[in-house]
Amino acid sequence: MVRTLTPEDILPIEEYEKQRESFRSRIIALKQRRRISLGPLITLVFENRETLRFQIQEMIRAERILEPAKVQDELDVYNELLPTTQELSATLLIEITEAAGMKEWLDRFMGLDLGRTVAITAGGESAFGQFEGGHSHETKISAVHFVRFRPSSTMKQAFADLRQPVSLMVDHNGYRETVPVPGSLREEWLSDLSAEATK
Repeated sequence: MVRTLTPEDILPIEEYEKQRESFRSRIIALKQRRRISLGPLITLVFENRETLRFQIQEMIRAERILEPAKVQDELDVYNELLPTTQELSATLLIEITEAAGMKEWLDRFMGLDLGRTVAITAGGESAFGQFEGGHSHETKISAVHFVRFRPSSTMKQAFADLRQPVSLMVDHNGYRETVPVPGSLREEWLSDLSAEATK
């Protein structure tokens, strides 16, 4: 099991301010390796302990959260997003920049979080994303979702063999995209899925 984040992992606001630039540049580089676009409107960012720790630090900084109980509340929220050693977890972003088409596209994406709409394919098998509930209701869908994938051992072997193709797919209501997964992201996945993720 991946070690959960604790108050000891979080820098006080003043200390974080001093380290923020180097912290941010390191996480931006890490997230670039862990980010993949599925066509023009959907992006997945695969999360790990460091990306989530950064989000907590940024939230505490932005909201000026000082009370230990409120810091723990943030930790509880983000620890829920940590992947286990048997799964990958990602933030899925619906990125609609033009206000004119926003409602139409969000309407089209209704139900994206229900059923088999997003998948990793490798080694002749597919792992469909399991969406966290509570991010949409009958008339509205959120632009941010949290998704978990549980690849099989055959799929993990394919991730490690760069001669084997690995792809990510989305197929929902006429929005269909399939993209190859680069070696850099596959390396990150293997790190997440290995025992090394517990350190």
